[in-house]
Amino acid sequence: MTHTPHELIADFPDQAEAIHDLRQKNAHFDGLANRYHEVNRAVHRAETDVEPTSDSHLNDLKRQRMVLKDEIAGLLASVGA
Repeated sequence: MTHTPHELIADFPDQAEAIHDLRQKNAHFDGLANRYHEVNRAVHRAETDVEPTSDSHLNDLKRQRMVLKDEIAGLLASVGA
């Protein structure tokens, strides 16, 4: 298991410009990106024991992150990024 944060720009390096543009122009996308960042940071803090949590809660956070990332990927794909 890696304890490296899954930042959107690192996960979609070839779409950094599209991510920036969508965050500026699309309130829904910006909200998803903000929520992804919050959940991602919570996962990272739990994995590194900065904020220990139960395995069940950590798995729930990871599922939330995956759902958010999938929706973000779908929006990126729909704009032809």
